Amino acid sequence: MNQLDALKQFTTVVADTGDFKQLAQFQPQDATTNPSLILKAVQKTEYAPLLTETVDKFRDRPMDEIIDRLIVRFGREILATIPGRVSTEVDARLSFDTQATITRGERIIELYQAEGIHIDRVLIKVAATWEGIQAAEKLEQRGIHTNLTLLFSFCQAVACGQAKVQLISPFVGRIYDWYKKQAGAQWDEAARSGANDPGVQSVAQIYHHYKHFGIATEVMGASFRNTGQITALAGCDLLTIAPDLLAQLAASDAPLAPALDAAAAKAMDLPAVNYDEAGFRYALNEDAMATEKLAEGIRGFAVDAIKLEKLILSA
Repeated sequence: MNQLDALKQFTTVVADTGDFKQLAQFQPQDATTNPSLILKAVQKTEYAPLLTETVDKFRDRPMDEIIDRLIVRFGREILATIPGRVSTEVDARLSFDTQATITRGERIIELYQAEGIHIDRVLIKVAATWEGIQAAEKLEQRGIHTNLTLLFSFCQAVACGQAKVQLISPFVGRIYDWYKKQAGAQWDEAARSGANDPGVQSVAQIYHHYKHFGIATEVMGASFRNTGQITALAGCDLLTIAPDLLAQLAASDAPLAPALDAAAAKAMDLPAVNYDEAGFRYALNEDAMATEKLAEGIRGFAVDAIKLEKLILSA
């Protein structure tokens, strides 16, 4: 059995791509997209018609609606290939506007429903700012499930659990990137790999907290740099993995056992943690890595959203 098949025995495997034609070969349960992945996909020859068709049909509509219709079109194609759910992202420029995020999330769901897609097959992806988490809480109360992304710190995860969001996506690779860059020449790759990888440690801490306190929010490790980070989180609820790393797992026959265990987490001696807004903002501020990576992530997605708008204008 290859590592990908072994991993699927105890973790839900999610494909991290907007390239739905790649999905069939890896047979993931779910798929995730974001503005950067959609931007990359629409610039490929085989997906250009999706952009052209959507723009031609809705050219007279506001830009934000055209973008939502385009990402829903991709989501629809992805859902035709996978059995589970697709995550579709709200514009990152709304990351600090609770009401606008709610409104946009509701519209994305309405567009999916108009295509005959059940509400339970879509996760609305929102940045894990304080405002984003509050928006997600309201969406969940309305039966719209959410995926909180750009999650780098324990306090973000705790607040998401309090808000009863469906799923969180802690970013393993970007946490690793930050610590590696900070260490510079002092970085010891071998010593900081596997269970000692700072990104892996972050997800393990969140997983243990959720399972210990019976928090139903699903943990989906994301943004991997190598297969070692993935195998060190085997047993996590879900892992969203880019196609090149899925291929590496499928090509390896090395044995793979679960690294995370819900029953073991139950037995741990862990303190209860809760955050109000002031406590959350202070805890996030105290975490330089999470503060920098959250801001950088929002900026990056916003840049790609603007590039997508320019492509639409020129289509």
